[in-house]
Amino acid sequence: MFKNKTLLITGGTGSFGNAVLDRFLNTDIKEIRIFSRDEKKQDDMRKLYNNDKIKFYIGDVRDLASVKNAMYGVDYIFHAAALKQVPSCEFFPLEAVKTNIIGTDNVLTAAIEYGVKKVICLSTDKAAYPINAMGISKAMMEKVFVAKSNTVSPDKTMICGTRYGNVMASRGSVIPLFVEQIKSGKPLTITNPDMTRFLMSLDEAVELVVFAFENGEAGDIMVQKSPASTIGDLAKAIKELFNAENEIKIIGTRHGEKVYETLLTKEEYVHADDMGGFFRVPADKRDLNYDKYFVDGSEKLSTEEEYNSHNTEILNVEQIKKRLLSLNYIKEELKSWHMLKEVASTK
Repeated sequence: MFKNKTLLITGGTGSFGNAVLDRFLNTDIKEIRIFSRDEKKQDDMRKLYNNDKIKFYIGDVRDLASVKNAMYGVDYIFHAAALKQVPSCEFFPLEAVKTNIIGTDNVLTAAIEYGVKKVICLSTDKAAYPINAMGISKAMMEKVFVAKSNTVSPDKTMICGTRYGNVMASRGSVIPLFVEQIKSGKPLTITNPDMTRFLMSLDEAVELVVFAFENGEAGDIMVQKSPASTIGDLAKAIKELFNAENEIKIIGTRHGEKVYETLLTKEEYVHADDMGGFFRVPADKRDLNYDKYFVDGSEKLSTEEEYNSHNTEILNVEQIKKRLLSLNYIKEELKSWHMLKEVASTK
């Protein structure tokens, strides 16, 4: 699929970029370019992988010139650069605009100019019915790549995107927080035990992007069907895995949080194609002939459901534990936890 091709990953030093490297580095891919603004993380990654196939580019998606500097000779792009933390985007919404919206437009502008064959833009469930600055900026990012896909022939540059829920154990997510709280003997802080979140692994996130790469058409948003759990059951599952007695403390919903997350809005669900384990939301190809918006409506909107973390498959505690044990992060943390326990018991 990527034989002798050059892949550029924006925001490539993050969890997703590392997962892509693990997936493709030892294949017949020609080159993987890591584009990001953090030289320390790039240096750490350079030492960790020590592979000549990886090339590092310092830059920022906010700066079109630096994006162009990394674009020459690129065949494909996975656009993952984003501000993703809900609280930070709430307090600095213009920064989310600059990175998530303007940065995406810069990447796509450069990709079209340099004749990149395919660009996959990564979005989030928070873009569906957004209530916080991060979700609003990612919703606008989706609008940008859908609109941009209409400005160029897909035979020249094919632009589409993916939308997925929370990635388990990714940087800044709740699972590492719970593990750290267990290890330090602190209470597990839960905003709302009935709150639900999708549970997707990093490997599944990469597979969704690959699925979009192989099956997406211009302007599509591709969604993977995912199970979910309540936050309360997730905390219980982690406690049981670590055989921990930490208190669970309910602290209340944080600024900008939802009780559940939506992957497909009701309006999208009407038009989505069910592809088995995935949904495909095709782009709206209508133009500015406004008659089409008022003459041809859709009666289905009043009857269809959305697809969210409340009405998907909800895992119980045992199922959550099984899913957690598939993560290398959890395996490594459990191993170190048991070693610490053994050392402590010998003293």
